[in-house]
Order: sequence, then structure tokens, then C-alpha cells
Amino acid sequence: MLIVLDTNVLVSGLLKRNSKPEQIIDAILMRKIHLVIDERVFKEYQDVLHRPKLNIPKDRADAVLSFIAFSSVWIECTPVNFSQYEIIDEGDIPFAELAINKNVILISGNFKHFQYLQRFNIQVLSPDEFLSKHTQIF
Repeated sequence: MLIVLDTNVLVSGLLKRNSKPEQIIDAILMRKIHLVIDERVFKEYQDVLHRPKLNIPKDRADAVLSFIAFSSVWIECTPVNFSQYEIIDEGDIPFAELAINKNVILISGNFKHFQYLQRFNIQVLSPDEFLSKHTQIF
């Protein structure tokens, strides 16, 4: 299964033991789920996971990033024209474009940031919703 994973879910999965986001990270590490990424998203993952205030051990962050780099489906996105009124955070655009370009689920803790994806028939699910809908993976 291919998905786009918002950075907030990745961070939560690394910080919160026995959480729904951690279950998703574990499924990625076990290759039950594959991420769709591009350079922009990978760079954001790198920048955020290395923020000192998050206190993610550098070796853990680097190991996860290396795994993501080698196991993900890398694509070059066709840009999507969104209305300026739809976008709450411009940093969300790469995630939205990936989901649209590959027609895959986007997992995010910020549903309201991606409500406009409904018009593209893209599912935006919270970690809990994703796990509930896709129990066969876990």
C-alpha cells in the first residue's frame, strides 16, 4: 500500500510509544506500507527530525531517514494549482501534490489543512482512521 505521510504523524510516531502514529511507522519499517515522497518532503522530514527541541535521538532520526530514503517511492510531482483561499499552510502543498499525483491516501493529524483535497477525491485520514480502515495491514 502506498501513502503520503504528513510530517506531524512521523514525528508523533517517533516520540510517542504505543501510539497510533507509532503503529504506522512500524508498518512502514516492516514494509507493509510504502511512502510516496519527493525531495521537498524528504528535506522537511530531515529538517524536522533533527530539531533539537524535539529531542529525537540523532541516530534514531538518521536510521529512520535512511530507511525512508531507500524504501520509499520517489516521484516528481506535476504542480497542482490550488486556490490561495484553500491553503492554510504553504508547507502542506508538497504533501497534497504527492497525494494527488499518485492518487493515494494522505495521513495527517491536521485534517483541516487538507480539506480542499476532497475535491480531488483524495482521502485524508488521521492515524486512528487509517488504522481502523486498514486493519488487514496490522
